[in-house]
This record gives sequence, structure tokens and C-alpha cells, in this order.
Amino acid sequence: MREPHFWRDLDPRSRAAAPLTRFLLSPAAALYAHMGARRIARAEPLECGIPVVCVGNLTLGGAGKTPVVSSLRARLSEGGLRAASLSRGYGGELKGPLRVSPGDHTAGMVGDEPLMLASGGESWIARDRATGALAMKADGVEAIIMDDGHQNPALSKTVSVVVVDAAEPFGNRHVFPKGPLREPIVAGLSRAHGVVLMGDGAVPAEVAASGLAVWRGRLAPDNALAGGTYVAFAGIGRPERFFDSLRQQAGVELSETIPFADHHVYSAGDLRYLRKLAEERGARLVTTSKDHVRLDKAFGADVDVARVSVVFDDPEALDAICEPVLRAGRRG
Repeated sequence: MREPHFWRDLDPRSRAAAPLTRFLLSPAAALYAHMGARRIARAEPLECGIPVVCVGNLTLGGAGKTPVVSSLRARLSEGGLRAASLSRGYGGELKGPLRVSPGDHTAGMVGDEPLMLASGGESWIARDRATGALAMKADGVEAIIMDDGHQNPALSKTVSVVVVDAAEPFGNRHVFPKGPLREPIVAGLSRAHGVVLMGDGAVPAEVAASGLAVWRGRLAPDNALAGGTYVAFAGIGRPERFFDSLRQQAGVELSETIPFADHHVYSAGDLRYLRKLAEERGARLVTTSKDHVRLDKAFGADVDVARVSVVFDDPEALDAICEPVLRAGRRG
């Protein structure tokens, strides 16, 4: 879905429509928050027998979780553990638990993020996180990095990290559907061990007041695009963040930027439109890794991919996050 404009206080339309809209949605938001809190309070999380690090967020939409998952998985693997990511498999038809194979699975089967993660390491999906964790342990996995799931109480976590977009931390600070929050900010931070703050921007007041460790991270290109003119398109949580990163690459000129909704499934009509637009502009098409795995293979062969990874301002940030997991994994 595309998020409503009134979720963002920075949007002037939000300020104009906010009083009435938020009033009408207040009962639904209160019910959503209550049900989520009750589910968490009543849960008995499974101890799966291997360490679990959860990378989640407090808002709907993208905050940069998946690159953080990839970096943590790589660091735990370097530490000697067989580390694998675990995702719900949003948008895929298979329920799992199963190990994702780029050669055998498509985004329509397992979801775009798990398939993207599988290109750089071991990736699993399971609609039921607890069942997935047990299957991974039985297969020999020694550490789990859970992509999303901070609000899912089914699985006990060794470390919980909340990823926050510094430019737009919590939108209008209201719970869905009144705003983009999955749960109240203070409640969500109370279950976290630390915050990864992505991009430039001040530390949000709620994060500063929580006393949690804060690690500043930024998305950086993994591959440099050849200089020239491009039509960029993206169906991710914050397409503009991707477009801005392209504008910062030397020699890259964007003639058009086409945003789609997060996890957008590209139709034949979408692909014809993008190809025609690129031809008219004398440009190449470029998109994200997450979008590229959702494209038809024949079409995707002619689309450049701008890959990104997370870089931390503090070089020891990954060690600080992973050390409890490495200790638990070694004991296991």
C-alpha cells in the first residue's frame, strides 16, 4: 500500500486534514495498539536453542532493515557461526519453513527480501517464526537473524535491534491506521537492546530518553554505475531515499524517477511503460536489488541494479550488536 499523506507531519496536506482524519481514526488506532500489547503480554516466546537477533522497526514501511540484516549475518559468519536470516516471506505463496534457493525460487514464491538476502548468504522463510527457527536449528544453523518481527512475540530474542529512519523517524507519531506506527514508541523501545539510526538527522527525543545504545548507519553503494542518463524506478518503503543516493553518484543523471508502492508486483503494462520511457529519454533503466528480483528475467537483464549496503559511523557497531550472539552461539 501507499502510505496516506496524513501519516507525515512534514506534508502540508497532513496538517490541513489531520484534525478530522485523526479524530475519526482514533478508536481504530487505540484498538490496534491494545490488541498488539495484549498479544505480546500473553505470549510465551519459544526458546529455540540457538541465539536469535531480531532486526525490526516501529513503523510500517522501509527503514533500512534488510541491509542491516545482511551486515549482521556477514559479521556472525565471520565470527565462526553458521548464520542465516529468517523472514516471513511477505508476498510469496510458500509458507515454509524452507531454505531459499535463488536458482529454484522466485519472488512470487518466497518474497522479494528473502530472495535478495539469499544472493549473499543463507536465507530462510517461515510464516510461523517459531516453527522456522526449530527447522533451522535442526538443519544445523547456529544463529538466526530475524528480518522484521519486533512485534512478533512467538520467538525469544537474544538481541533486538530497532532500525529508525533519521529523516522520518516516526511520522506523525500515531499508531496505525491513524499513523505509521506499529505500536507506541515507548513500548517498542522498551523491548529493544539498541537502535540503528539510518541516515542524517537528530536522534529522536524518544530514543534519547530511552537510554538505549544508538548506532548510526548509512546506506552506501556497493557498485558504481557507469556515467550516463538513467530512468530510476523503485517499489520500496522510501523510494526517494534510493533516488537521492543515485543523484550522489558521480556522472549519474536521472531524467525520470518512478516510485511504486512497497513490494509492488510489476505488470506487463508497467514494464512496457518503463521501457518506452527509457527509450524516449535515451536512458538506461536502474532499480534496487529488491525490485530487480521481482522483474521478469528477460526484462531484468536490461536493467541496471544499484546495490547498497549499510556502513556504520562507528566501525565497532557490528561487534557491539553481535557480541552477545557470538557468546551465546559459542556456548551452544
